[in-house]
Amino acid sequence: MSEANTSSIFHQKNSRLPEDTVFFSIFPDFSLSADVKPQTPKTNPLIFSQLQSLHLQILQSISSYTTNYIWQHEPFTLSSSTQSPCATCPPSSNHIPHLHGKLRYGDNLEDEWFVVFLLFETSRKFPNLSICVWDTDGEFLLIESAFHLPKWLNPETSTNRIFIRGGDLHIVPKTHFPSVPTLFDSLSYVLTHEEKTKAPSSVQLAIKNRIGDYPNRAVKNMHRVTVRVPVSVAKILKHEPCLISLAVEGFYDRDIDSMKYAARMERFLPNKSSEEIVEVSMVMSRAMYAQLMQQTFQAPKGYPMPPRSDGGYIAAELGMKIACGFEMIYQMKKRNGLEGKGGTWEVYKESLEKNGYFDGLLPGAKEYKRLMENAQEYYRKSSLHHRESEILSAPVRRIDDILSQPFSVDEFKGQEIPPSDDDSWLYNGEDELNAALSERQQEMEYYNTNRKKNSKSKEQEDVGPSSSSNADNYDLGDIAKSMQEFIDKMSSFEGAEVPSDRNSKDVDIDVERFMKEIESVMKPTKAACADGDYDVDEDLSSDMDLDDPDDSDTEEDEDEQTDFMESYSDALSKELKSTTLDKSFVRANDPPVNKDEGASGEMDDDEFTPVDVDLNLVKSFLGSFSSQEGLPGPASNLLGLMGLQLPQDDNKDK
Repeated sequence: MSEANTSSIFHQKNSRLPEDTVFFSIFPDFSLSADVKPQTPKTNPLIFSQLQSLHLQILQSISSYTTNYIWQHEPFTLSSSTQSPCATCPPSSNHIPHLHGKLRYGDNLEDEWFVVFLLFETSRKFPNLSICVWDTDGEFLLIESAFHLPKWLNPETSTNRIFIRGGDLHIVPKTHFPSVPTLFDSLSYVLTHEEKTKAPSSVQLAIKNRIGDYPNRAVKNMHRVTVRVPVSVAKILKHEPCLISLAVEGFYDRDIDSMKYAARMERFLPNKSSEEIVEVSMVMSRAMYAQLMQQTFQAPKGYPMPPRSDGGYIAAELGMKIACGFEMIYQMKKRNGLEGKGGTWEVYKESLEKNGYFDGLLPGAKEYKRLMENAQEYYRKSSLHHRESEILSAPVRRIDDILSQPFSVDEFKGQEIPPSDDDSWLYNGEDELNAALSERQQEMEYYNTNRKKNSKSKEQEDVGPSSSSNADNYDLGDIAKSMQEFIDKMSSFEGAEVPSDRNSKDVDIDVERFMKEIESVMKPTKAACADGDYDVDEDLSSDMDLDDPDDSDTEEDEDEQTDFMESYSDALSKELKSTTLDKSFVRANDPPVNKDEGASGEMDDDEFTPVDVDLNLVKSFLGSFSSQEGLPGPASNLLGLMGLQLPQDDNKDK
C-alpha cells in the first residue's frame, strides 16, 4: 500500500478540484478481497463482472428519484474504475475496484444535497458498500455536523476516516489509527467493525435533518411555469426537457461574444415573426427560475414582444430569455468545437480499448468475442440510465436531430396548459432564511452551553471538594494550613512531590556539592577578615571545608553546619537591611502606622518583632491570584496541587 497521505480520497495537493462540484466513490466489500493492483477484466474477470452488475443495480434503484428531476448542469452518473479511472481521485484509490462519479451543482446547492440523499439511500439498499463523498471544501458532511463532532476530528485528522455505510455515517476512530490511515486499511476496518465506527447519534441526526425532507424536497424544488417561446424551442423542450439547463446556463453566463448570436437568432427564430411564438408549460428548478427572473435583459432587435401592459408579458419575457439562451449556447458550442462525442457505442468501445479491456487479445479470438458481447450487453443496459448525460454532452447533435424533423405551430395550439406554480418563495424567502439562521444560532448556543458545562465539571473534578466554596464563606486559613501540610508531608530536600498522575519527573541533585557551592559564595575573603567585616575565627576557613577527607567526627559536622547557617543568616540580614523588603511583611500584633510620626516613629525594634508567616503567606497568594485575572498562573497551579481552588473576586471591577 502507498502512504496514507497519497491515498487520501480528497488529497488536493497535486490537482485543484473543480469548483461547485461534488465527488463520490462507492467501494463494494468484494473489492477489498482483490489484490492491491490495477484490475482489468483479464486479471480479475469476477471482480469486473460484479462491478458491472452492481453499477446497473444502483442506477436502477435510484431511477425512481431522478427520472423527472431537472439537474442544474449535469445528471447523476456512475462510472467503473476498471473502465474509466477517476481523474479527481488519487491514483492509489484506483487500485481498489470501485464506482465513482461527480456532479457539478453550480449555484443550486439543492443538487449537492440531493446527491447525498441518493448515496445514503444507496447505502441502505446495498448494505455491503462503503461510500465516500466530498467537494471542494473537503468533508462537507463534517461541516454540517461540526457542533457535534469529537474534539480530535478536524480537516487534518479526517483523511480516509469518513464513510457512508448502511444508511449511517461512519468515522474510523483515532484510537485504532493514531496517524492517518490508508484508504484500504480504513475500508477494511469499517467492514469488520461497523458498530465501533458508527458516528455518534447527534452527528447522525444533524446530517439526517439536512436530507430528511428528500425526496419530497427534490419535487418541491421543481418549478412549473408558462412561457411564450419560438416553436423550435418548444419542440426541443417537448422531446428533451433536460436541455432547459443548457439554455439557462447560456443566458446566465453570457458575454459580449455570445450576445452577438442572440441579436441574430439565426437558429431558433430566423424570421423573427410573432407567428412562430407559441405558449407552453415547462418545468425547471427553482434556481434556474430565479436566475432567469432576477436578471434584466433587453430583447434583441426585431424579437416579437407584447407591450408591458399585456397580461402575457412576463411569460413572453421569460420565453425570450430562454430562446436567447438556447441560441447562445448552441452557437458557442458549435463555433468552439465544444460539442462532445456523446455516449455512442464507438466512444464506449474506444474507452474500453484505451483502458486495456481487450489487452493482449486479437480481434476474432474466442475470448475477444466473449468480452465484446459482454460489453455490448452492458452498454445497452447502462445507456438507458445515461441517456440524459449523453444528450447534455452533445446538445448540438441532438438539437439538430430534433429540428430536422417536421414541426409546426399547429402542434402546440389547442393544448390545455396547467397554471404556473406560485413563485412567492422567490420574494418572500426572508422568513425561511431567518428560520434557518435561528436554527443555527440555537445549535451554536447549545454547543457553547454544553462546552462550558463540561469544562466547569472537569475543573471541579480536578481541584477537589473546596471548588464549591464561594467568596463569602471561603476560609483563608485553609491556604496556610494546606501549605504547612504540603511542606511537612509532600516535600523534602529533593523538592516538592506532586501527585503521581501528573507525570512529574524526579529532580536529581547532588546535595553535598550544592552546599559546597553555597559555602564558597558565602566564605569571607582574607581581606574581609583583616578589615573585621566578619566576626569569625581565624580557622573558619578550615572549619568550613566540607570536603576534608580526614573529618569524620559527626559532632564537628553539626557544629560546622550551625556555624555556616548563622554566618549565612547574618550576611543575608545585613544585605536586606539596605532594602525596604522587610517593610513589606506583616508582623505579629503590628499596630497601624501613625502618619504624623513619620519615619522616625519606626523603631529599630521591628527587627525583633516576629513576622506573621501565615498571614504573609495568605496575603502573597491572594495578590498573586488576583493578578492572574482569572487566567492560569503560578498561584492557582500551586493551590491546585494542594487540592484548593480560590473563588473568583466578583467585586474586583465594581
